[in-house]
Amino acid sequence: MHPIDAALGAVIDSYRTCEFTTLGSVGTPLTWPTAASRNPDGTFLITTSLAFAQKALNVRRDGRVALLFSDPTGSGAREAPQVFVSGTADCPEEIHTGPDEAAEYWRTMFRRQPHSRAFVRRPGRWFMDWYYLRFFITVTPEHVEVRPPLAHAVDTRSHDDRSAGAASAASADIPGADLIARYPSAVLGARDAGRAPLLARVRPRITTDGFGIPATALEGAEPGRASLLVHRHDELLDGMHNALVCGELVSRGDEWTLVPERVVEPAGSGGPRDAFRTLRTARRSTSRYLRARGIARPRVRWDRFRDLAQPESAG
Repeated sequence: MHPIDAALGAVIDSYRTCEFTTLGSVGTPLTWPTAASRNPDGTFLITTSLAFAQKALNVRRDGRVALLFSDPTGSGAREAPQVFVSGTADCPEEIHTGPDEAAEYWRTMFRRQPHSRAFVRRPGRWFMDWYYLRFFITVTPEHVEVRPPLAHAVDTRSHDDRSAGAASAASADIPGADLIARYPSAVLGARDAGRAPLLARVRPRITTDGFGIPATALEGAEPGRASLLVHRHDELLDGMHNALVCGELVSRGDEWTLVPERVVEPAGSGGPRDAFRTLRTARRSTSRYLRARGIARPRVRWDRFRDLAQPESAG
């Protein structure tokens, strides 16, 4: 295990989210924004609902994972350095219906995301039980790298200048071009020579067949399966949107090109219709997971979550 000292730990703790990567069945780095907390023993705790169980399934098949703390929104520390962590993870099949050993994780979430307190009370809990049926993923860090703050590492000053190029690319039917164009940066997920995942914040350049990225943006990367994640949230972990562009990373001289193949966009505009679609999909995904394994739908221990959601408990 790679030790993390108190100063670096405080930086990591200030981040509201990180980008967490697992490896898909064909080796594609699948990266999604998530909350991570540090355990007293130096490991990281990440939780995932049954509705999005793919992260858990990926870890059980291949434990190599990576985390990147790069978006300081909500932390109050715009100049915080980015922190890259790679290591191994494990995820038991136990379905947690209450906070259990993750009480501090949930207490922090309720404090940082105050609107989520309504989810554990009526009427919110009537359609949010899927969210509180969770797997616990424990990540053991093996390599830790401190990088320059996002504001210094990625030049976004002329982001708006890409709109014309993005429109042209979108008309050429490049998957994800319109999404990538909306964001000043994205998180590139690739693999190293040992096929372990790597992550870096980059500013993709929309090309005729994909997304150009400077070859120096991700040291140690190898051609092969890769992805680009865009995501956002506001200061109180609301107004979320995320999308992942998956494809093939190819080397072209002094530049990488991600040639996209498909786009996954589980959290869209955030409007009422989109929210309803997301809830419906999540409930159905949870039911499918349980039905396929012959498991009766567990009962969420709402009282435990309500206790942690109280303002005096959440801080």
